[in-house]
Amino acid sequence: MSARILLVRHGETAWSRLGRHTGRTDVPLLDDGRRMAKQLGERLHRAPWNGLPDAEVRTSPLSRAAETCELAGFGGGRAQPWDALMERDYGGYEGLSPDDIKERAGADWVIWRDGVPGGESLAELSARADEVVAWARAAEHDVLLFAHGHMLRVLGARWLGREPEFAARLRLSPASLSELGWAYGEPAIERWNDVGHLEAGA
Repeated sequence: MSARILLVRHGETAWSRLGRHTGRTDVPLLDDGRRMAKQLGERLHRAPWNGLPDAEVRTSPLSRAAETCELAGFGGGRAQPWDALMERDYGGYEGLSPDDIKERAGADWVIWRDGVPGGESLAELSARADEVVAWARAAEHDVLLFAHGHMLRVLGARWLGREPEFAARLRLSPASLSELGWAYGEPAIERWNDVGHLEAGA
């Protein structure tokens, strides 16, 4: 059982700022997103994390996650890219906002229930999350993962043993920090969507 399992959503991009579904399109960080990543890194290099010197670091290979990792101070060969951490493939809804999609699919469309045409099913995304959960639970050291909103939300749901649809209730902001752990021998969430490092004076 690993000591700590930390999850980082990448910093802000132009598409995340506008609420557009960003799956496999390699949208770069905004300058604000880069600043967020640096602030996150400063926090992780202070107590109680102290730079996580023994952590196993993995990142989605998409540039917005990989650059967040680098700017936070965990690049330089420490991080290994892992396709399992890539964001959901949104298929025909790639680049569209929820409002755009509702104009096409109907006002009651919900991605967690209705899915995406030509993209990755929720079951497929959940299977990737299960692969990451199994790896993290078997790790002997701290684990630090840099990835994406929907991927990490499903990862949180599956860590708890919940169905992937439960991820709809786990909001996640850009450059947020979350931590998975254990309580009374059962999987638990230690912190979620923590953005204290982005607040003024943090």
